Amino acid sequence: MHNLRHSYPKNRIKMKRRQFISGSAASILTAAYLPGCIGQKENEKGYYYQGRTPGYLEQCIIDPGLKITMIETFSTPEVALVKVTTDSGAEGWGQISTYNSDIAVTVLHRNLAGMVLGRDPADIDAIVDDCVESNHKYPWSYVCRALGGIDTAIWDLYGKIKGKPVCELIGGRADPVRIYASSMSRTIKAEDEVTRFRKLEDEKGVTAFKFRIGETNGRNGDAWPGRTEDIIKTVGSAMSGSSLLVDGNSCYTPDKAIAVGKLLQDNGIIQFEEPCPYWELEWTAEVTAALSLDVSGGEQDNDLAQWRRMIAMKAVDITQPDILYIGGIARTMRVAKMAEQAGLPCIPHSANNCMVTLFTLHMMRAIPNAGKYLEYSIESDSGIEQTARKLFSPALEIDDGHLNLPPEPGWGVQVNSEWMESAEYQKSEWKG
Repeated sequence: MHNLRHSYPKNRIKMKRRQFISGSAASILTAAYLPGCIGQKENEKGYYYQGRTPGYLEQCIIDPGLKITMIETFSTPEVALVKVTTDSGAEGWGQISTYNSDIAVTVLHRNLAGMVLGRDPADIDAIVDDCVESNHKYPWSYVCRALGGIDTAIWDLYGKIKGKPVCELIGGRADPVRIYASSMSRTIKAEDEVTRFRKLEDEKGVTAFKFRIGETNGRNGDAWPGRTEDIIKTVGSAMSGSSLLVDGNSCYTPDKAIAVGKLLQDNGIIQFEEPCPYWELEWTAEVTAALSLDVSGGEQDNDLAQWRRMIAMKAVDITQPDILYIGGIARTMRVAKMAEQAGLPCIPHSANNCMVTLFTLHMMRAIPNAGKYLEYSIESDSGIEQTARKLFSPALEIDDGHLNLPPEPGWGVQVNSEWMESAEYQKSEWKG
């Protein structure tokens, strides 16, 4: 076994960069996992670890034999990029989720790097499980967000080694994906929401739209008196030829959510996202059972055991894991497989246009139970969306209501070196 060491130099190099240098990888807890392209061994009672399903096959994308020797991060409080490098010189790029990304970067270098450095990148299932289980005292959010950056960088590495886009590595094709235009605003008036939806319809061919109702964790409240009823009726009437969705962001108790849901149904809205506080699965299940429209949720949930419970009780009609909240592609694929076996569609959450939308494009093209459309934020003036335009190229553009998926290897994009120069730099290395 080796110990992980970090060096914290007093001097800072340009652009306020810090360098974290780790020694050899910490202990590798792989005894519970079988090597190669076979699944987790189940015990005689049929228990399945970390979201595995009966017959689960571990991801086996590249030949074994490499070692991860370096993990680099480039971060701001809004967003962070992750680069992994192997002893062969092969590289891959990923991203940590938006919001407090600099905190997740600290968790990555302090709590996860030692579980990854020196490992064979081919063993993605064992790597992600060890990272979560070794941090069992710290469930779940920042550990999973940090892990999402590592996982997505490894998948880019896979694509570049194999010379294929990630979607092809997991059984898909680099074809366009239909989007729904997702409004994030609760300050916008109903008629103004209609105006920008119609503009997207006319100029970009968008035919599906989501808007916000209630208040985030609003305890049955509203952004202002009467807004929810007004915007439901106004958008429902004006955009009656489109597919319409709403997001409650954990606003309602079941009785109120059911009443709002019936108003939605009466006005042609077909999907109700996160109607109740997301941690109250039984509340959401009650709403789902009472309404004929689709109830969706799960973006906040990153515990795979919670996902198993949610799917088993049919708390939602549509599953919405977030690739960067849950810990990356490998773990999100397990949720999609659980949902598939339960007959439920999966539309991973992607509420900003940083790399999470790119990752979701690839996954939507590969899973057999992908939903009808992908979420695409239309809040172009927000700080995060301005950052998104600086992160990578080529930019994702709407074409006839769809997003084109880059056909180049890995994620199919190039990270922007100018943005990286303005970010905080950290590094962990394997010394052998």
